[in-house]
Amino acid sequence: MRGAQVGFHRRVHREGQRLRAAGQVAREQQRGAELAERSGPAHRRSRQEAGGGEREPDAVFVRSIEAGSFEQVTLRLSVLHALRELGVPVYNDARAIERSVDKSMTTFLLRRHGIPTLPTWVTERESVARGILMRETAQRHELVVKPLFGSQGKGLQRLASGASVPGQNEVRGVWYLQRFLNCGEGKWHDWRVLVAGGRPVSAMLRRGRSWVTNVARGARVEAVDAQGDLAGLAIEAAEAVGADYAGVDLMRDADGRWLVLEVNSIPAWRGLQAVTPFRIADVLARDLVTRHLGQALGRLGPVRTR
Repeated sequence: MRGAQVGFHRRVHREGQRLRAAGQVAREQQRGAELAERSGPAHRRSRQEAGGGEREPDAVFVRSIEAGSFEQVTLRLSVLHALRELGVPVYNDARAIERSVDKSMTTFLLRRHGIPTLPTWVTERESVARGILMRETAQRHELVVKPLFGSQGKGLQRLASGASVPGQNEVRGVWYLQRFLNCGEGKWHDWRVLVAGGRPVSAMLRRGRSWVTNVARGARVEAVDAQGDLAGLAIEAAEAVGADYAGVDLMRDADGRWLVLEVNSIPAWRGLQAVTPFRIADVLARDLVTRHLGQALGRLGPVRTR
């Protein structure tokens, strides 16, 4: 039995051919994941038929976009756009990646969809950034400066009264300022919910060694139930950016109200996997194959998420 060819990639390279499967997810015998045979849609021609020499993958699972110049990253995203135009399911596709990797667009979409998030400002003028800092600190708030494009807690700066905004070169010409939500010194924590196919897959509480609570920065993790408003807001946030799957970061304010901080369309799940009793990769593979390829996962059987 030939399995569906699904490209699982940690890097999107310069050529469309590199988006083909790094290996088939057809018979992942050691992991227990097997894909059933699938016949391609009638409208999708193989590359060989089109003169390209190889047929297109049945689907592509994007796990990261490799860093590079503006031109390189643009080209890699263009490849993902092209695959989608050819009818190849891309999980997540370039539109969702673009909406979530740009924090300003994520914030706009959260606001547009009525999803509670922290007060946020974005400007290209240092004088405006200074004015926002002065106004916020005068009201006894602190701010966090975040890179517009960034992950894993890198490049964050916390600004209190008397601080100066970082210079233009430091922020690459864009000041993304978000009000700091203080959990109490030494009690830093937030929540991460992994959503796939419009439902919560797993969730964790992260307790940070500092106010930056990423697992990559040494945070400890605890399993929590993804239910109620925690799950509901995470699902809405993933839908707001158009993500098939996403890691959604949330906090609670002093009144206990949930707030969405960020939506990650290419989330890491090493920390979450440590407190999840099933293989997260199996759940995501099932979601990709059943929703986008219209087939079951062979003998894998039901994947338990509770």
